[in-house]
Amino acid sequence: MTKGKTKGKVFLEVVSTVQWVASFLFLGVACTLLMFYLMFTSLWPIPTLYFVWQVVDWHTPERGGRKTTFVRNWRIWDHLRDFFPIKLVKTAELNPNKNYILGIHPHGIMCVGAFTCFSTESCGFKELFPGLTSNLVTLAGVFRLPLFREYIMFIGLLPVSKKSLTHLLTNRGKGNAAVIVIGGAAESLASAPGVNILVMRQRKGFVRVALEFGADLVPVYAFGENDLFKQVVLSEGSLGRRLQELFKKIVGFAPCLFVGEHMGILPYRNPITTVVGSPISVPKHIKATEEEVDHFHNLYMEALSKLFHEHKVSCGLSENHELRIL
Repeated sequence: MTKGKTKGKVFLEVVSTVQWVASFLFLGVACTLLMFYLMFTSLWPIPTLYFVWQVVDWHTPERGGRKTTFVRNWRIWDHLRDFFPIKLVKTAELNPNKNYILGIHPHGIMCVGAFTCFSTESCGFKELFPGLTSNLVTLAGVFRLPLFREYIMFIGLLPVSKKSLTHLLTNRGKGNAAVIVIGGAAESLASAPGVNILVMRQRKGFVRVALEFGADLVPVYAFGENDLFKQVVLSEGSLGRRLQELFKKIVGFAPCLFVGEHMGILPYRNPITTVVGSPISVPKHIKATEEEVDHFHNLYMEALSKLFHEHKVSCGLSENHELRIL
């Protein structure tokens, strides 16, 4: 049993984490299959009415969604946080009279640190950054999945699309933080314990958005995110890796070959420390030049590297750990 915890507490943490893993991997597919199955039963009016509603409601995710504090405050998220545990660390003030784009790294297998810190209230984001509202943005395709889209909108997830970010950074006033997992699915393929590889040298869209709306950039690093699962990392150019890349190109996410503890279901109980860095002031240039984009992209990578090296030892890494940016 985990030291200092009762059996009941450990049980709740395990159940909460299994729930998260199952939701991440299977809930979207399960909801879709359920609705299509009901179409061929006597309950067919229910999915029919829902699909009509979904068409009418199609653009809601890009217009701010339907975030509810009720779902974000579920106790289940506290138990998920405590399983690892997960901690959110503030290194600088963020002005609530500005908007921000927080780039979080690395992706890991399931983005547990990003989700827990920025899509739930369990890590104290509002207390650390009063006046700011965080919204984690993810693949737009998952908002097409019936029922599942409602669940993730209640949590506050939004699609990582231009329309969605435009609404978030303009129509909702100030004090908004769009949280983007910059490396995306490509970065998940490099996730493994002890590895700190980021995919972002050619990823400049978030910088263009920041310049267009004058949103300051903030680097965030989730130390320990890559240590939650062991993954079979296929070599570049191998048949398996090419199939992974093809699947990612078609579907939008990469099928990783990973395993955790307890028959591979649970992630390892390794702590995650999500460190929020200092903001990089970005001017508003609606039509920024490539030189301007490259300038702020380089500033961001330098700030991210500095953040990593300043906090790696206090977050459990050795002085020898290096950060590779691809």
